[in-house]
Amino acid sequence: MLHIREAIVVEGRYDKNALSQVVDTLILETGGFQIFRDPERMALLERAARRRGLVVLTDSDGAGFVIRNRIKGAVPSQYLKHAYIPDRYGKERRKRRPGKEGKLGVEGMPPEVLEQVLRRAGADFLEEGREGLFGPPLTKSDLFAAGLSGGPDSAVRRQALLKRLALPEHMSANSLLAVLNGCYSREEAEKILTS
Repeated sequence: MLHIREAIVVEGRYDKNALSQVVDTLILETGGFQIFRDPERMALLERAARRRGLVVLTDSDGAGFVIRNRIKGAVPSQYLKHAYIPDRYGKERRKRRPGKEGKLGVEGMPPEVLEQVLRRAGADFLEEGREGLFGPPLTKSDLFAAGLSGGPDSAVRRQALLKRLALPEHMSANSLLAVLNGCYSREEAEKILTS
């Protein structure tokens, strides 16, 4: 497993699944074109970019470039790196037919191609792994201890925290945990949970 400093933004969950088999970092989704109607999600991308940098990795079709340009227009360029997958024609295994342009997306790329495009984009690969960047990550038990998961009123408490942090209201406990670990040091995240 490779460790990189920057967070990565992809279009959807299948892209995220494919990428998470290659790198250990915060991977965020745009939800496709939902990014255009979701200011909270865009604010999350900008926050991640300012904290650790952001690699934009969208499909190589027209829709991917529209999404990439939206992010490019909203996040200051000094925090962005752009990774481009090659044009390969075919269809992903889960789909019945190829996409509109017939190109494979991020989810259809082999792991070695994903690593190559991240290296070409200038992603900062870390030798020491994730702990060297932010300390040991929070776990689900930390969320449980803070009353944000597994309790009778944990959903209400989690919603209040999401609102306070200006995060999307539909984030699950696992997604919240990923953001806390990806955007904050262990010490900062613990302060957020206790305040």
